[in-house]
Amino acid sequence: IRALTVYAFSAENWQRPEAEVRFLLGLFERVLREELQELHGQGCRVVFIGERSGLPPSLVEAMERAEQRTSDNSALLLSVAVNYSGRQDIAQAARRIASLAAQGLLDPGKVDSKLLESYLSTAPALSQVGPPDLLIRTSGEQRLSNFLLHELAYTELYFVDEHWPDFGDAQLEAALQAYNQRTRRYGGRHAG
Repeated sequence: IRALTVYAFSAENWQRPEAEVRFLLGLFERVLREELQELHGQGCRVVFIGERSGLPPSLVEAMERAEQRTSDNSALLLSVAVNYSGRQDIAQAARRIASLAAQGLLDPGKVDSKLLESYLSTAPALSQVGPPDLLIRTSGEQRLSNFLLHELAYTELYFVDEHWPDFGDAQLEAALQAYNQRTRRYGGRHAG
């Protein structure tokens, strides 16, 4: 596994009760501060995707510290989605492309999926390791929840009933075994 993207806090999570939002963001900040040294020691490069505006300044500072501290690591690219929305990410990429086209700096006829992808917040990870191979959806839900909508086009999906805190090594091994049984076709047919 060369890359892992986790959904820490969605843009839609702001709709939860204020006390719950404060708790979730505080918990995330505390865990980030506590786990940073171990992540660094394991060679993880930590990056964050999503909108940083609106987040508590102390959390943004912890995120920036984590990115800076781990920037030279290469064992695993850990992308953490915070205040992230797949729809918003696609919309901001489209706005940037439209602005370039309006300024005459980009031929609209050249806009394709690859160009759009290069303007997504996930572009650095996509250029380094490609799109996700496997999405593991915990908590018994069978939806994407506005997560990596463009990037997951040909990703294999795996659903489990366990909630994230209870998802451990055994569940990960089961997900990887299930993934290894699948044939990736990317829209083509099985050979033979």
